[in-house]
Amino acid sequence: MLAAGTATALALAAAGPVWAQAQTTASAASTEYRLGAGDIVRISVYQNPDLTLETRVSESGVVSYPLLGSIKIGGLAPAQAEKVISDGLKNGNFVKQPQVTVLVIQVRGNQVSVLGQVNRPGRFPIEVAEMRLSDMLANAGGIAGAGAEVVTVVGTRNGQPFRAEVDLPKVFTSGGRGDDLIVQNGDVIWVDRAPMVYIYGEVQRPGPMRLERGMTLMQTLATGGGLTQRGTEKGIRVHRKDASGKVQVVQLAMDESLRDGDVVYVKESLF
Repeated sequence: MLAAGTATALALAAAGPVWAQAQTTASAASTEYRLGAGDIVRISVYQNPDLTLETRVSESGVVSYPLLGSIKIGGLAPAQAEKVISDGLKNGNFVKQPQVTVLVIQVRGNQVSVLGQVNRPGRFPIEVAEMRLSDMLANAGGIAGAGAEVVTVVGTRNGQPFRAEVDLPKVFTSGGRGDDLIVQNGDVIWVDRAPMVYIYGEVQRPGPMRLERGMTLMQTLATGGGLTQRGTEKGIRVHRKDASGKVQVVQLAMDESLRDGDVVYVKESLF
């Protein structure tokens, strides 16, 4: 007589292909798009052209379908909506073996706004379940050159206000997948401008420049082309706002990091 564990293992091995197919089907269903209010759908029944209907899902997730009246399909995957309609037609003795197809013509119900420093700001549909922040940013053409690396996502979760700041470079490191948030209907993604510093005085290329993460005073001066012949390291001063907004003049070591909004001034040498 086989032990219970051995018998179970043999049974799963024998049903391997069927078990694998079931797991794949379940996984596919979990990532399938869910119908939302405003979506335009086309419903058709094989060999029953009079039951073809193109309609909009109402704000309450309902469509009005011939013979069946009001049917709630909002929140369902298209395959689930097909079954609901098919069961209604069959149970009502309208069609013996209905083969129903629900096709999404326009996605309008589940959308996310992507704003700020992206190449194509706007509203974009959630085309599949578990669509992530990186997918939405890709739909918006990616972050523009002046965009920051930290992205803000606001919306609601479980009926409560939700806000998260996501460090994008961390998303693409090993183990960072969990930081790539799953977006939900109504979310707003905001990409702020990148931190900036400003350099003027005796430098080759004065003006504003992007402050890279951990960028030091020396690296900033190098980005500005270095000092002119009349510039002096002893005459470098950094104008920085404190917590109250008041500007302070500080003298930094070359290996110290700058902050967003710092203004670097390089004085002229007197000798």
